[in-house]
Amino acid sequence: MQLVVGRIGKPHGVRGEVTVEVRTDEPEARFAPGTVLRTEPGAMPPPTASEDEPGVPFRVPAELTIEEARFHQGRVLIAFAGIPDRNTAEALRGTLLVVDSADVTPPDDPEEFHDHQLVGLAVVTPSGERLGEVARIDHAPSSDLLVLRRPEGRTALIPFVRAIVPEVDLAGGRVIVDPPAGLLDL
Repeated sequence: MQLVVGRIGKPHGVRGEVTVEVRTDEPEARFAPGTVLRTEPGAMPPPTASEDEPGVPFRVPAELTIEEARFHQGRVLIAFAGIPDRNTAEALRGTLLVVDSADVTPPDDPEEFHDHQLVGLAVVTPSGERLGEVARIDHAPSSDLLVLRRPEGRTALIPFVRAIVPEVDLAGGRVIVDPPAGLLDL
């Protein structure tokens, strides 16, 4: 499974640096110089002509190698190998930076989970009643939310707190949820 760790934004300066919208809890590790990240095209502008070969459209490479990364005013600025100027950097805008979930080290804390570990798990009550499955995780300011896909097609939000989610059984492929009355009706 591919995990999105960032999305390339606008160019910064004229030397090919880009801003990156961070989508990982470990930006220093994910965006270290020398790291190779796979790419997935996002909402990009049409290909532009390459300066090396005028008239030949620039295509986003399948992988990008980080030459330099730095934090500037709360943003990550990255220079990638082979991206020498602002025009080429502009062609990367909207590209998603991804890693393979198999390359992500599981957390040391047994009470901590990566989103990809939870997505797809069955959601059941303590008595075993199936409520649906985890569709995604939303990271809200007060707590993370499990987005539950209900059997009838609706979604429900479940705060990912111990009082409501007493157990996550990765080996059993389920999340046990004890929702207060009315939570799933919202």
